[in-house]
Amino acid sequence: MKKQAKFIQYTIRGVRRLRQQAATRKQSLNQVILEELSAATLGHRKRADFSDLAGRWTPDAAFDEVIASQRQIDPDKWK
Repeated sequence: MKKQAKFIQYTIRGVRRLRQQAATRKQSLNQVILEELSAATLGHRKRADFSDLAGRWTPDAAFDEVIASQRQIDPDKWK
């Protein structure tokens, strides 16, 4: 038995509705097809999540204070 390639390429015909959805969502046709296949097989759409790379936002009162102080406008510098 042959070992299959990691990525297999398929040809899909008659995708007018999917093209319309892609235009409406402002996404590529490939992305819409992947989302629709994911929704059909998993029951929900798979979304890109980069939290493993960038982390997630956690509220931090000290950080908010620093940012608030930096956003103060000095009227003397705007004269």
